[in-house]
Amino acid sequence: MELDPARPALNQTVLLSAPGPFVLLGVPGLEALHAWLSVPVCLLYMAALVGNALLLGLVAADKALRAPMYQLLGLLAVADLILATSTVPKALAVLWGLSGEISFGACLAQLFVAHVAFIAESSVLLAMAVDRYVAICQPLRYGALLTQRVVGIVAIAAVARGACVMVPPVVLLQRLPYCGQRALPHTYCEHMGVARLACGDTRPNIWYGLATTLLSPCLDLGLIGASYVLILRAVCRLPSHGARHKALGTCGAHASVIALFYTPALFTFLAHRFGHHTVPGHIHILLANLYVVVPPALNPVVYGVRTQQIAQRLRYLLRLFLAGAERKVDPERASPQE
Repeated sequence: MELDPARPALNQTVLLSAPGPFVLLGVPGLEALHAWLSVPVCLLYMAALVGNALLLGLVAADKALRAPMYQLLGLLAVADLILATSTVPKALAVLWGLSGEISFGACLAQLFVAHVAFIAESSVLLAMAVDRYVAICQPLRYGALLTQRVVGIVAIAAVARGACVMVPPVVLLQRLPYCGQRALPHTYCEHMGVARLACGDTRPNIWYGLATTLLSPCLDLGLIGASYVLILRAVCRLPSHGARHKALGTCGAHASVIALFYTPALFTFLAHRFGHHTVPGHIHILLANLYVVVPPALNPVVYGVRTQQIAQRLRYLLRLFLAGAERKVDPERASPQE
């Protein structure tokens, strides 16, 4: 029986086009420091879980925090939790040397969820900037324009926008041929990091990634900047110094969160596309880990300190907790004397 000479080539092509599991290498060049690098990442992740869960619980349970501003904070907390949880646990497993392998399907799912969460969070930050603009520049129309229904539309639109942006690159990655290279120098899966493992033409991935960077986070940042220009113009026209200080104070927390969120993220995106030959790999990967864990960890702290109503509720809960702990420690003192 003769063998078909075309069959081995066909089988080889199928094997090359069907990638096996990838191996996440962590931070190249800093392998000896992986255990130490995992410490701040783990602490920041725990802070993100506790802080955002507490903030989300406050907004959901406290009737005094049902205004659109606080509901948008709740959406931000949900996006932070998804962004951090979709990436950090696997990154910790890689840094701890527990499991570096990830299947092709799981890799695509991870980058899809993480990028959708990032785009959704950027959309929520834009909505929060609009909220501050309406509150300061159109205060009499605030109650009519910003309602719970509008917040619900913002939530749906943010997720739908992220999904629509991320479906094409996932399809592009699935269509690329992979020729056996499995080592991915990162702690989690990123779009261009996976594309560079392919042996086909990745120019569509590069240009689409650049377009989405310009049309999602960069566009959002530009619109946020425009809203703050209008806010500053309105604030400068206020007659009272106290009113100006109060108006700017309400925007301070939001501006801090914007700086924390966009600075490392945009640097990472642009370095991945233009500076991967000039920016050291370990610097790029460290910054990529920062933008998925630092903003989620610090956002609840910033809003808890800078937002008066949330700070008051947190102090009230803390007093209740301390009072309950004191009663448990000293029950005789807490009970009335007979």
